[in-house]
Amino acid sequence: MREAIADTLRKDPLYPAYEASDVVLRTGATVRLRPLQPEDRDAVERLHARLPADSLYFRFHRFRGREGADRAAAVCDLDYEDRYAIGAESNGRLLGLAVYDRSAEHRDAADVVFVVEDAVQGKGLGTHMLERLAEISRNRGISVFTADVPAASPRVVEVFRDCGFVVEQRAEGDIVRVRVSIRATHAFEEKAADRSERAAAASMARLFSPRSVAIVGAARERGKIGAEILHNLVSADFTGPIYPVNPLASEIEGLRCYPSVGAITGDLDLALISVPQPLVDGVVDECVEKGVSAIVVITAGFGETGEEGRQREARLLEKIRRAGIRMVGPNCMGIVNTDPAVRLNATFAPAYPPAGRVALSSQSGALGLALLDYASKLNLGISTFVSVGNKADVSSNDLVQYWAADPRTDVILLYLESFGQPGLFGRIARRVTRRKPIVAVKAGRSRAGARAASSHTGALAETDKVVGALLRQAGVVRTETLEELFDVAALLANQPVPRGRRVAIVTNAGGPGILAADACEARGLELPPLRRETTEALRSFLPAAASVGNPVDMLAAAPPEHYARTLRAVFADPGVDSVLVIFIPPIATDTDAVARAIAEEAKRANGKCVLTIFMSAKGAPAVLHPVPSYAFPEPAAVALSLAVEYAEWRSAPEGGIPELHDLRTEHAREIVERSLARGGGWLGPEEAAELISDFGIAVIFARNAPVVTSLPEWPAPALTCPGLSEDRDWRYRSSRAIGLLRVRQVWSV
Repeated sequence: MREAIADTLRKDPLYPAYEASDVVLRTGATVRLRPLQPEDRDAVERLHARLPADSLYFRFHRFRGREGADRAAAVCDLDYEDRYAIGAESNGRLLGLAVYDRSAEHRDAADVVFVVEDAVQGKGLGTHMLERLAEISRNRGISVFTADVPAASPRVVEVFRDCGFVVEQRAEGDIVRVRVSIRATHAFEEKAADRSERAAAASMARLFSPRSVAIVGAARERGKIGAEILHNLVSADFTGPIYPVNPLASEIEGLRCYPSVGAITGDLDLALISVPQPLVDGVVDECVEKGVSAIVVITAGFGETGEEGRQREARLLEKIRRAGIRMVGPNCMGIVNTDPAVRLNATFAPAYPPAGRVALSSQSGALGLALLDYASKLNLGISTFVSVGNKADVSSNDLVQYWAADPRTDVILLYLESFGQPGLFGRIARRVTRRKPIVAVKAGRSRAGARAASSHTGALAETDKVVGALLRQAGVVRTETLEELFDVAALLANQPVPRGRRVAIVTNAGGPGILAADACEARGLELPPLRRETTEALRSFLPAAASVGNPVDMLAAAPPEHYARTLRAVFADPGVDSVLVIFIPPIATDTDAVARAIAEEAKRANGKCVLTIFMSAKGAPAVLHPVPSYAFPEPAAVALSLAVEYAEWRSAPEGGIPELHDLRTEHAREIVERSLARGGGWLGPEEAAELISDFGIAVIFARNAPVVTSLPEWPAPALTCPGLSEDRDWRYRSSRAIGLLRVRQVWSV
């Protein structure tokens, strides 16, 4: 959507509209940061008029002596290279601004001033503006900010420090001269990530913990989406007021119905919009006027339908961003929060999942229905669920940051069809997976799947190898199927992360034990021999025919007591990291009793990961919970191996971003600007090689090769090659091969 924002802001060729962005404040509200223009002088003057005199003096110390329009004109006298200003805007109101003036003597330095309206101070806006201005400045070759700050205004210096910059200051009378290195250091990146995470938590709380909810498009007739959402809200016993909105009804589900959002008498936090697509814009306008904090647009007919739909979606996004509202959707099925203090089921799903420690996001609404139903059948507890749909505003990046700080969430599950900002996702996920596992299944692996994803939610396809590398480097557990997604989730949500690859198998049947051993080794897991103390302990009570190696085969008649004592001995073995327990119910054994014995011993597993295989048509008994159980050895081995890989990634040294020197960024910029000036498109081979070299990537020697422009006529001329005859077949194959070289430019290494 950044391109759409740029289009709405662009007014002249020199205006850097692409540098507009939206940021989330500590309160959860969004604010637009955009480059100012000379036409913004009136807005700057109005901002200055609202500021107390001391704020003007403290912030615009170097503009003292200028008043009103003169000072505003000085701020807005821009060329976007040597003088640059960004403004913070919400609902058309300028809330703050930041300006730099490049030094004529030292081109890598710039003087900076910034100001925030008193009403929004303390919400992180100044830090956001300074952070954004620093990013823009670095791209223009500036590495140092300087400022003359009155000694009576120490908060200005603190804003620099809050960004994570290295600050030097020197007092000269009543002025403090400040010099700030704006390099993106590790401290800077960490502080920026902390701010982003806190802001995401605040903004997502508007969605997940509303005090009141309206369903716009509520209907009486069950089976309609509006009716099902309202019914689910009531059935889940949402803890706040529910406002059905339908101009043709006075009461639905025993609740008073309102003709419009504006007619609602109480405060409104969250609006669920399920009306025909042409009516959505009008409803959103009403929500903005009402002061709604968040909306969920269930309605389809936007970015997933083509260019016209993408334009509608861009206009919708522009409205909610200007108003500081967060939006899920459009083209989604809603959200769920099982917290007993909220009990929000704002979906049209027939199943309401049990409360638990797993968060789930789905980019597909219909698949979200199935996922919630499957989670309910598995008794996998859900903390929160979001169907993100087209991800016009709220995306996986926002949700992952929210769940990272959510005390009710231990495991994060994602069904993805696309990445809006893959680089940002990688940085966020790499940070979060150090604390909580993220498990993802990415659709669109094949060409056909990628095409289907594009037509489904307007998602852009990514090369699957690139996606795999991104997820792997970020520590995300990637599964091949949805079944694997839940298999891994059940393990990570209910068991400690495995300490290593060493697995012990305990079984009452030899065949399944062998299959489990094969499956484990096929997935890179190890089955070490048990320690002598362990085997001696097992021999003391198991039948003589039992096997006390690894796997431990207790024989078919093993009673619950043997399961308990065997597990106790294996848990005490320091050479075992995880234990896989297999049970095939014989006629004479009480299945529930065995499950109860396993569950009780698993509570005292010495921090080891325990999972079971109950090979029964009836599945595992409920008393086994929360120990995860699988129907066959193979899925259990897959889930355990993925958990082990995650554990190894998390325990590896975190590393850091190296500081790169001798990069020719100015030359690289020239190459890109030349390409853009001629209309963009692919770079030529020489340009591509130069650009890569500018960033320190070695390029192998290359030279131009002759270009073949047409296929030889039949019969092809004879081509000689040592060891091959010049028969007709070979000449034909050769001419066909030469024809494949008909390209604009071919390089020979």
